[in-house]
Parts: sequence; structure tokens; C-alpha cells
Amino acid sequence: MESIFHEKQEGSLCAQHCLNNLLQGEYFSPVELSSIAHQLDEEERMRMAEGGVTSEDYRTFLQQPSGNMDDSGFFSIQVISNALKVWGLELILFNSPEYQRLGIDPINERSFICNYKEHWFTVRKLGKQWFNLNSLLTGPELISDTYLALFLAQLQQEGYSIFVVKGDLPDCEADQLLQMIRVQQMQRPKLIGEELAQLKEQRVQKTDLEQALEANDGSAALDEDEEDLQRALALSRQQIDMEDEEADLRRAIQLSMQGGSRNISQDIPQTSSTHLTSEELRKRREAYFENHNSEVYEGKF
Repeated sequence: MESIFHEKQEGSLCAQHCLNNLLQGEYFSPVELSSIAHQLDEEERMRMAEGGVTSEDYRTFLQQPSGNMDDSGFFSIQVISNALKVWGLELILFNSPEYQRLGIDPINERSFICNYKEHWFTVRKLGKQWFNLNSLLTGPELISDTYLALFLAQLQQEGYSIFVVKGDLPDCEADQLLQMIRVQQMQRPKLIGEELAQLKEQRVQKTDLEQALEANDGSAALDEDEEDLQRALALSRQQIDMEDEEADLRRAIQLSMQGGSRNISQDIPQTSSTHLTSEELRKRREAYFENHNSEVYEGKF
């Protein structure tokens, strides 16, 4: 496929792309086609002037824009036909009654030029295979021999005008190479607009994904910070509860040693949410003295 010359669409220069894809090279530029169009305009003006330069028809003709080209880069069939005459090539309308009576199988032709609503493109045989060289495609499209007739019939149904190119086309590298080998196409080329739309959609999806990932990273960081804060608060509350509980225990032991007869629950400040029964107080007092005596005993050695 790399050896096939394929100009892609630029502006409205489809006539230029059609001719160059047909001839397989940069044979025509907008300047050269404009020159042919101006020449045709001048020939038409001279024919109109034969009826008199003061006639209403002539004045109307001068006020009308060129029918052979416009500012967008469109060129008429007359411009294309005259450009091909330089190479000894001729255009014949494919669906004309005169050509249809010849009964020629399309597969036996060498190339076609197709037009619909000011868009021109070439279908050409290179080597032993047919290719759609439409400049609106991202690359050449392989057309099988069995599909060629159906492809042309479909174009006619869609309103295309199809012209058969008669004459010997100039030699080209792709034609010589494809005479020796046959190519396969696993994936058909897309229209240029579809490819651009797909790339744009992919960029939008990528941006959305990146934003989502950034948002998730931020949320994860916030969740981790919140978890750390909750963990620190829990440890702080646990430490405060332990200190309050130990203070309550010391005060209770002191009161019991003094033989106080007052209600312990009234004398101990309620710094903890724990309410001790007399049995729990006794057990904690014994544990406290055991721990205290152990520390004293160890200190003697």
C-alpha cells in the first residue's frame, strides 16, 4: 500500500486530488488547473461575444461567476477533461446509453472518475487489483473484482456521475509492483472526518479519565488523613480514660485506707464514665498493692 500515491483532501481541491491520484503523482497544482479554467472562461466569452458585445446575453454572461472554478478550489468537468487531454486521455460517461450499448465489463477498464455534488474522486486498477483513491479516505481502499460492479452501481444509485477514463495512463511504481504481487487489506480506511472525530473523542475520554483519577487520588488522600485523625483521637481518648481511671483508683484506695465511711461515689469526682462497684474496687485495690509491692521489692536489688 505504501507504493500507492494517495493525496488526501485539502480544502475543496478534490479535482486536483482526483487527477493526481489517477495519474499517481503530483502532476497538477491549483495554479495549473486555474490556468486551464481561465482559458475555458475566455473561450466561452469569445463565443458569447460572437452574438454581439452589446447583447443582453453577453452582458448577463459577464456578470455571472465562472462556471469552471470558484474561490473554494472547485473545478468543473471541463477543466478535468482538458487537463487529461495533455496526457492523451479521454472521459466517457459510464451510464450514458452509448457506452452501455457497448456492453463492456467494468473489470476490463483501467480507471473511473466519479463526481457527486462537486466532489471528485478516482477508482483505478493498479496491477491486478482495484482501489478506491477517494481523497476523503485516510488511505487507498481495496476493491475486489467481484465487488467492483456492485460498487459502481451503488454510486449510481446515490446520484454519482461516473466517467470511464480511456487511453494509456502514465507508468507508475505502484502499477509495476502490484503486477507482481497482490495485497490484502485487513481493515478498510476510515473517512478523514470520522478519524478526526474518533481522535477527538479519545482525547476527551482520556481527559475525563485523568480528571477522575486525580479526583480519586484527592479523595483517597482525604480519606487517609481523616482515618489518621480519627485514630489519633481514639488513642487520645483511650489514654485520657486510662489516666482518669487510675486517678479514681488511687483516690478510692486512699479513702479506704483512711477508713472513710462516706459513699465513695460521692467523694470521687466523675472524671471517667466508669462506675465502680465495691467488688471491682476491692479487686483493683489488691492489684494496685501487688504492683506497688513488686516495684518496691525490685528496687531493693
